[in-house]
Amino acid sequence: MIIDVHNHTPTHQDAVPDDERLVYESWRSDRPVVTTNSWADYDEQQVAADVTIVFNIAVDDPLAATGLPYPPERTNDATAEFVKDAPDKRIGFMSVNPLWPHVFDETERSRDLGLVGVKLGPNYQNFDPLSDEACAFYAYCERAGLPILFHQGTSPIQSAPLRYTHPLVMDDIALRFPELRVVMAHLGHPFVRETVAVIRKHPHVYADVSSIYLRPWLCWEALTFASEWGVPHKLLFGSDYPIATSAEAMAGLRRVNDIVEGTKLPRVPDEHIEQIISADALGALGLEGVLKA
Repeated sequence: MIIDVHNHTPTHQDAVPDDERLVYESWRSDRPVVTTNSWADYDEQQVAADVTIVFNIAVDDPLAATGLPYPPERTNDATAEFVKDAPDKRIGFMSVNPLWPHVFDETERSRDLGLVGVKLGPNYQNFDPLSDEACAFYAYCERAGLPILFHQGTSPIQSAPLRYTHPLVMDDIALRFPELRVVMAHLGHPFVRETVAVIRKHPHVYADVSSIYLRPWLCWEALTFASEWGVPHKLLFGSDYPIATSAEAMAGLRRVNDIVEGTKLPRVPDEHIEQIISADALGALGLEGVLKA
């Protein structure tokens, strides 16, 4: 079964009006990225995945930060409505900001909506991931069995602080909350070596491979480093839709060795690539049984 753990909830239930279509030229090097999409677009473009985990990021200025057309108070409702449309194929994560005075109320409300994990982007949400408020939220999630997927590494948004998403921050979090299930998004690109060091030492900390296949040298370096340090089993498959589709992600991972063809540089073992693509993300994150028939 193919489980894609990194997908952004579609921006529109119905077809996207022309005047609401958002296109970003610099988010990929090979083509523009259209960030506005409908439920039908998602189903058509994500057919290669059997199950997808979907979420968005609750930010105060969503259009500026992430290209989304709706405010933070609609983030979790939009995801829950989308998941409810196909509960046998979609799993929803909520997004909250630990600095909100009502953060635990919104978390409980989102759990009642059927959302079973959390997406945080400290750089986009402008909170210190090691602050007292953030740690209180992690403690709650650890007790409640809510996995957290953190944005990690760089961002095209100038105002997003890199110090909030450096992978070594996750080492501190995992030391304080050893039972918290964590996914480090994008393998922490470009800090992939640090990410591998973190997931190697913490049993419940994983990384997803979303977007790294868009940069061939970084992808080869990341997967080579993961193989040499024995952690391919800690890598989860993800596409970062709508930046890419699950089919594009799988094809990109399977091309990882093209860049070293004809050289003496080591190849990423084919079995490691297939292990990532078919990773049991639901088991890793404690989410067995959450899909609805």
